[in-house]
Amino acid sequence: MPDNNKEIAQRLKGLREMCDLMPADMAEVTGLSENDYLEFETGKKDFSVTFLYNCAEKFGVDVTEILTGATPKLSSYSIVKAGHGVITERRHMFTYEHLAQNFKGRTSEPFLVTAPYEKGSEERPIPLSSHQGQEMDYILSGSLKLVVNGKEEILNEGDTAYYDSAQPHGMIAVGGKDCKFLAIVLKSFED
Repeated sequence: MPDNNKEIAQRLKGLREMCDLMPADMAEVTGLSENDYLEFETGKKDFSVTFLYNCAEKFGVDVTEILTGATPKLSSYSIVKAGHGVITERRHMFTYEHLAQNFKGRTSEPFLVTAPYEKGSEERPIPLSSHQGQEMDYILSGSLKLVVNGKEEILNEGDTAYYDSAQPHGMIAVGGKDCKFLAIVLKSFED
């Protein structure tokens, strides 16, 4: 997959400016310093799905618009053939394949995620993130160590985790091989 960091960075900056927001506003939304946020706008840093999701929420756009520059248009149904979802290779080399990028007004963001096994990762702290809403992870193959709000669980093929994604959470593949799982991020609805 070609690296599209520069294109995503340009869209981020353009959307921020169109929304009349300052870099400090977006830094607060993403939980970063202003300087760190600006590194994303220049394409110097890889984007996590959580980062992009939080930006899309603030801009009031679909995350697909940030990833591809296109607005989803389908409202009755959408089919994504195997291997044809919008792929983002980010966050510690995880690969996220969006499974509904063409459906407008989604109430969830479904991804097929591949978490690569990295020797020695089990001895290091797991990077954590958080975003509004809820998340469900269903393990298709391999094993995943999931941390949610300081609690650790090992998930194996067929296991499911459902959690409040505003809680700090993170995951890594364990057991000597990559882990493939379905992640469904459910949007938060304000009263």
